Amino acid sequence: MTQKTLLNETHRALGAKMVDFGGWDMPIHYGSQLDEHNLVRADAGMFDVSHMTVVDLQGEQVRPFLRRLLANSVDKLKVPGKALYSCMLNPQGGVIDDLIVYFLAEDFFRMVVNASTREKDLAWIREQAAAFNVQVTEREDLAIVAVQGPNARAKVIGLVAERDRATLEKLGRFAAVEVAGAQGEPLFVARTGYTGEDGFEILVPQSHVIAFWNALAAAGVRPAGLGARDTLRLEAGMNLYGQDMDEAISPFEAALAWTVALDEGRDFIGREVLEAQKASGTARQMIGLVMDEKGVLRHGQSVLTAGGNGEILSGTFSPTLGKGIAFARVPAGELGQVHVDIRGRQVPVRVVKFPFVREGQAQPGVLAEG
Repeated sequence: MTQKTLLNETHRALGAKMVDFGGWDMPIHYGSQLDEHNLVRADAGMFDVSHMTVVDLQGEQVRPFLRRLLANSVDKLKVPGKALYSCMLNPQGGVIDDLIVYFLAEDFFRMVVNASTREKDLAWIREQAAAFNVQVTEREDLAIVAVQGPNARAKVIGLVAERDRATLEKLGRFAAVEVAGAQGEPLFVARTGYTGEDGFEILVPQSHVIAFWNALAAAGVRPAGLGARDTLRLEAGMNLYGQDMDEAISPFEAALAWTVALDEGRDFIGREVLEAQKASGTARQMIGLVMDEKGVLRHGQSVLTAGGNGEILSGTFSPTLGKGIAFARVPAGELGQVHVDIRGRQVPVRVVKFPFVREGQAQPGVLAEG
């Protein structure tokens, strides 16, 4: 049974091409994925991401619970509203999901997890929460709209109650605040996103989401589909769960070491495996690739290196760079000259640091010299 967000009919009325995404009927584009990508890089686009899952965690032991559940340390969250990106691991150190957690009060944290992993995540979170007497509530009453791009914040700020505009103007990156919408509805606005651009991810009551979407459209924000969201996030060097990592891959093998906090005295699930990997190294590494020849790098293509073969994880044509870009998982160690097997032809590629693009600009070393 395919699930639909409340904006489903709105997307269809806008001429969206709909696809199955993790069991949800979602818009891939509204006519041109390329135009939508460029719109977000240059102005402001909006995405319906109501298929994602909001989970509220409440109880006196919620912080100790999250210190156990997450590989990153919630002890970094000291100011209400601050957010943290983390992986949630299994005992083998594999990634059950990647998520954002918000600190709202000492007895109240909020989490946003991926759509395709919802059932598995909720079961795991509830199982682990029992020992801490933490209440786990899925917030099915909330929809999520992401507004992204250099003009995104200004356009959203114009749509909230006048008394809250200054608060939203001052909101720092990776933080959230509750404000009132034009109709007085509560909006949970986070300065986060999945595009490498500035902007907001806004949790809206389901009862107000259609009106809010239409108000954004009236303010000049145009819709963008999941196709553009995918090319934007890959340019921004952001992982996609299920493609770049999964339960058999540790954060160290997914270039997510920066999300792991091996702080003293915190026994998080999977810690022993990660400590062993840190000490002895991993057999695999995740790298960024750019192809200067014409063509597209695609998921599943073989990657040939001096140390052995690997494969493309996420691959696409980058509209901003005008080249094929990809994440690949390859053997650890020296790689030598790297090639990708494209229909039997070994095409040379360059290994580069990601993000490939930051705030609309190619990062140093991504574009070939000369």
